[in-house]
Amino acid sequence: MKELKHLNKYFKKYWFKLLMGVLITIIARLFSLVLPHYVNNSIQIVEKYTGNTITLSEAKQSLFHYILIVVGAALLSALFTFLMRQTIINVSRYIEYDLKNEVFDHYQILNLDFYKKNRVGDLMNRISEDINQVRMYGGPAIMYGIQTFTLFACLIPLMFIKAPTLAAYTLLPLPVLSVLIYQISKIIHKRSTKVQEFLSTLSTFTQESFSGVSVIKAYSIEPRINQELRDLATEGKDTSMALAKVNAWFFPLMVLLIGISNTIVIYVGGMQYINGQIESFGIIAEFILYVNMLTWPVAIVGWLTSIIQRAEASQKRINEFLTIQPTIKNEVVASTPIKGDIEFRNVSFTYDDTNITALDNVSFTIKAGETVAFLGKTGSGKSTILDLVARLYDTSSGEVLVDGIPVQKLNLNSLRSSIGAVPQDAFLFSDTIENNIRFGDENASFDEIVAVAKKAVVHENIEGFAKKYNTILGERGITLSGGQKQRVSIARALLKDPQIYLFDDCLSAVDTETEEEILNNLKRASQNKTTLIVSHRVSSAKNADKIIVLENGKIIQEGTHDQLNNVDGYYKELYINQLSGKE
Repeated sequence: MKELKHLNKYFKKYWFKLLMGVLITIIARLFSLVLPHYVNNSIQIVEKYTGNTITLSEAKQSLFHYILIVVGAALLSALFTFLMRQTIINVSRYIEYDLKNEVFDHYQILNLDFYKKNRVGDLMNRISEDINQVRMYGGPAIMYGIQTFTLFACLIPLMFIKAPTLAAYTLLPLPVLSVLIYQISKIIHKRSTKVQEFLSTLSTFTQESFSGVSVIKAYSIEPRINQELRDLATEGKDTSMALAKVNAWFFPLMVLLIGISNTIVIYVGGMQYINGQIESFGIIAEFILYVNMLTWPVAIVGWLTSIIQRAEASQKRINEFLTIQPTIKNEVVASTPIKGDIEFRNVSFTYDDTNITALDNVSFTIKAGETVAFLGKTGSGKSTILDLVARLYDTSSGEVLVDGIPVQKLNLNSLRSSIGAVPQDAFLFSDTIENNIRFGDENASFDEIVAVAKKAVVHENIEGFAKKYNTILGERGITLSGGQKQRVSIARALLKDPQIYLFDDCLSAVDTETEEEILNNLKRASQNKTTLIVSHRVSSAKNADKIIVLENGKIIQEGTHDQLNNVDGYYKELYINQLSGKE
């Protein structure tokens, strides 16, 4: 159970509720022990009446008295059982809530490399299905475990006090049961881990299938996807059935061993009664009730074992991610105001997952308020520059400085709060268009949202929808076209009104006329703002204060539009080609 030690901090947090739950559980079980004793007493009263040692009225009075005690104890046991569930089970929900928040918060601080190496379906499964398995350990397992321990701790000594020999014979099957549980629990642990791993695989497959449904339909590969899902479902069934078969051994074994114990009670108790070693037949009835009271706790042992093993397997999978430490950390507590000066000093960067060198000894300087465009072929390192400015990655060598300070020595939240980024692949949430734009500034008024939508030349498109700004977008903004998604993302960045704009080829899906209108609006909106534009179009770059051309991670040209257009090279060739294409 070493993996489950991670939950100890939550048990400490809710120690009072747990303590109250433990006390209430013990009290509830103690009241349930009243029944066997008074059944024995009732049988003894009947024996005394049949033996003419007491009168009928005395027998009735005693029996009525015992019935009241049994009913009262049962009601009190029911009340405390209700309170037990209200304390311990509620604690398990609190732990589930806290653990989900912990995992989600940890997900958010992990590096982008983490998300490249792990699939969304697996991440979702660990924060949902795995945590649900852990919750069962933090609530039901504790509750039923205490019940079981209390009954064993009370019943077994009580049985030996009343009839030592009969108790010894009655409990003979229990050691056998313990050995069987131990052996089966090891198998359950292995198979539980496989089940949880498979659920992650299934979640990943279905998530990718739903996200890529347009590609599936376009290529007419539905039969192949269906077959793959059937194969996965068959594998899942076999994995789950393998676990279910092991779990299925528990209850029949419990029933068998309890049945053997009952048989022993009747035979040994009957022989002792005949031989005069026990005074009343009521003790046999009392022991039968004791044995049957132990049926559920003994059966629970197997169930608890299964829960703990599943929780252990799930918590291990959760801990695998919680132990991953982000390399990009906020080392500065105090906020650091950002003006917008940017400098790259001999920066090189290699992606860990692909080992591709995106930048090789790159150096340049951007003054606050300047607009700089980056051009180059695909894979030349343009987008990497923007990622390094936002400190989504740290350099392999060299330094990135903002306002003359290395980004590692700036408050990370201050840095990113001063940046308005529009990624190449515009991401919109499944919410209204208004809320997607408001993401840039949650305190913005509706008029401000409309104003930035007009600057991004998307207002007329939005007004054309039936619900206008209240239109609910599909997942990842699938309701909109590529160009509309890009323009909504631009509106979001403009609403933020940051010190630094990062535009990563964000007009690639927009026609040239709309692009020119947006660029003019952006030029006015970004005055006195540092703006970095990544593009494949000269039209997006020609009005920049400086243009930097990259090739294979190195700077091959740098200057203004006029300067670069007057010398032979990549920029002039690109300009001529695109100009002739436009004509």
